[in-house]
Amino acid sequence: MLTLLATGVIGYLFGSIPFGLLLTRLAGYGDIRRIGSGNIGATNVLRTGSKAAAALTLLLDLAKGWAAVIIGETWGEEAALVAAACVIIGHMFPVWLGFRGGKAVATALGVLIALAWPVALAAALVWLATALVLRYSSLAALVGAVTAAAIASFVADGAAAAVIAGIALLIILRHHANIRRLIAGTESRISLTKG
Repeated sequence: MLTLLATGVIGYLFGSIPFGLLLTRLAGYGDIRRIGSGNIGATNVLRTGSKAAAALTLLLDLAKGWAAVIIGETWGEEAALVAAACVIIGHMFPVWLGFRGGKAVATALGVLIALAWPVALAAALVWLATALVLRYSSLAALVGAVTAAAIASFVADGAAAAVIAGIALLIILRHHANIRRLIAGTESRISLTKG
């Protein structure tokens, strides 16, 4: 029980590192929460005009998801699953930011790479195709999350599939405002014209 608690805390602390906020401040763009959607993730960092900062945010958010699970795996599969769930919760609800974090799409991809790489590959390809064709990051994330949960039910064991489904549900819930804007036709599209 103490091991699971420790891995949960480690996962949460990893997840709560707001790389998007830190990188944009270091780059001189100010507080990312006052730019665009106010989100701390890579898509909103891209709205600063810096593709490099956005790419680095994506990579670091992905890396913390992967690292949390890998560390958890040293204590066994159950600990890895606890770390997987907690790193997502940490990113979405970081204590340092008043529990107002990001949507954990990149972090979830890192978790999937560590837990079930075929699921990660399928979800990433679906995300990329949706983003390139329709240019809605939020819609791509939603379709990717559903894809991950569906494929995990076939290729992952029961416990891992359940955790992946739970993560997908959290991502969908965190996109509630985006879903309303998509329905209303007011959602912002991805723009690659700056920077």
